[in-house]
Amino acid sequence: MDKTLEYYNNAAKEYVNETVDANVSELNNLFLKYLPDKANILDLGCGSGRDSKVFIDRGHNVTAIDGSFEFCKLASEYLGQAVICMKFDELDYVGKFDGVWACASILHVPVKDLEIIFKKISRALKDGGYFFTCFKYGEFEGERNGRYFTDLTENRLKSLVANVKELKIIETTITGDVRAGRENEKWLNIIMEKSL
Repeated sequence: MDKTLEYYNNAAKEYVNETVDANVSELNNLFLKYLPDKANILDLGCGSGRDSKVFIDRGHNVTAIDGSFEFCKLASEYLGQAVICMKFDELDYVGKFDGVWACASILHVPVKDLEIIFKKISRALKDGGYFFTCFKYGEFEGERNGRYFTDLTENRLKSLVANVKELKIIETTITGDVRAGRENEKWLNIIMEKSL
């Protein structure tokens, strides 16, 4: 994970330029349809701050965090509010959020550690809260382009979530990458609910 963070710290400006205008409104809407008005949302691994801005502009209260201090600086400027520099394994909120948004972020966690991160996310959610995340579609795990990736299929996801009793998979979709030239890359998008 530290190598991945180092990658993002070094490539932050380039990565922000590449992703800040990417249109993921379909995924934003998939998530927001489950949330109340003025929801408390945790943007976990906010990167450029793109999605936090969408949620703020729609009237929600957003806590944005990222493990990359360079992303935190750039996203803070973009959002006009502080972004917290925190790694996924440092997450320690309890029952605070109506929704947790982890778009293309926790896919950098090794599969052996994902169950722990899922449990931390569940703890951060209010009862009946919702969690969105997405992974590149497949069964690969390891380094790719200087970063660590865990890819998931529906079956890999189910076996991971089986041990996190309070999270229930509500909806999954498969979409193409929205960035130009990468339309053939497939993503598994997941909505989970924290059971009461």
